[in-house]
Amino acid sequence: MASFIVEGNNLLRGTIEVSGSKNAALSALAAGILFKTFPEYFRVPDIEDIRRMRELIDVFLEHKTINTEIAKRFRASILLAGPILARLGAVSFPHPGGCLIGARPIDVFLEGWRMMGAYISEDKDGYHLEISKQTSLRGIDYTFRVKSVTGTESLMMTAVLAHGITTLHNSACEPEIKSLADFLNANGAVVCGAGTPDIVVKGNGGALLDFHKPFVSPPDRIETGSLAILGSLAADELRITQCNPAELEAPLQALNNAGASIEVGDNWIIVKKSDCFFPVDIETREYPGFPTDLQAPFMVFLTQAGGTSIVRENIFEGRMTHVPSLNAMGARISLKGNHRAVIEGKTPLVGCAMESPDIRAGLAFIIAASIANGTSRIGNAYQIDRGYVALDKRLSEIGMHIFRAD
Repeated sequence: MASFIVEGNNLLRGTIEVSGSKNAALSALAAGILFKTFPEYFRVPDIEDIRRMRELIDVFLEHKTINTEIAKRFRASILLAGPILARLGAVSFPHPGGCLIGARPIDVFLEGWRMMGAYISEDKDGYHLEISKQTSLRGIDYTFRVKSVTGTESLMMTAVLAHGITTLHNSACEPEIKSLADFLNANGAVVCGAGTPDIVVKGNGGALLDFHKPFVSPPDRIETGSLAILGSLAADELRITQCNPAELEAPLQALNNAGASIEVGDNWIIVKKSDCFFPVDIETREYPGFPTDLQAPFMVFLTQAGGTSIVRENIFEGRMTHVPSLNAMGARISLKGNHRAVIEGKTPLVGCAMESPDIRAGLAFIIAASIANGTSRIGNAYQIDRGYVALDKRLSEIGMHIFRAD
């Protein structure tokens, strides 16, 4: 398994362009199943999760089935279930895989599909959904028990081919959901309210969509926020381009409150290293709150703030697995259960060997390694490759001493 080697005490400078959004592209690719002919896509990031999704789609288009072994490797594979159910009237898929960041129940998906008319069974291999030949996929009035980005996207896509109107309440409001709705609407679907808690989909009765307008992936807001954190810690001056700062109000405000040097434009951010940071407390929330995907990188940032900071993780109970590795580097972080961490700063960090437990923690380790004394080896590079395009090459170009090793 490949690793990233990072030599610490880097001073970064230059310009880095943000890649297309991983999460937006994954749902838009899955939506291609709803079309008569597969659509065109632009600015889709060339990363592991996208490659696996394309593989799954290629297999489906040829064999009309989901490849179980590929699907198990990443959680977003479940996005194909709704469109396939809507198109074929039946689908089987494995238990979701991906990052080990805690329980992410799919009961909110299953209940919605059941209300739409699907008969659902489960066995050791996964889930099996089928619409009875005597019925058809029907529109529903449904309230999510908890906000779910993937659940919202899944039921929204399924509803496009249903009979009647579907209204989804307590929907997730992340920008990627509006991006998906805009793509569907540009190609003949009728989806209203995406980006708000109440989404209405006018089903077209099973008619596949005609392709008119390609999908262009928006900037990846999580990559943008991660680069802003990195630059605040390690850059003489770093210009982040092709981004949308308006989608990052909460994390950018947290950086500002901590004394980071940040200048923001319509589609760019300039960050510079500061010598003194103030402690801040954050709580992860659904959009537009502080993103759970930026919790680990921001915790690295807080190790360099003078004083006590508290991080509360409200989305996933298993998203603090990075803490022991950061403590091994010299951080002073105390876990208070699965959902709260107390960070005592400022602490110098030293390089060490560690393993990436998930996509976002892996990037957090790279950020930590770049400001540490000495050299770090970050194993399980595959997890990081799942979410970021050619990270070693791009970070090298702005001055980080990073390379890939077997």
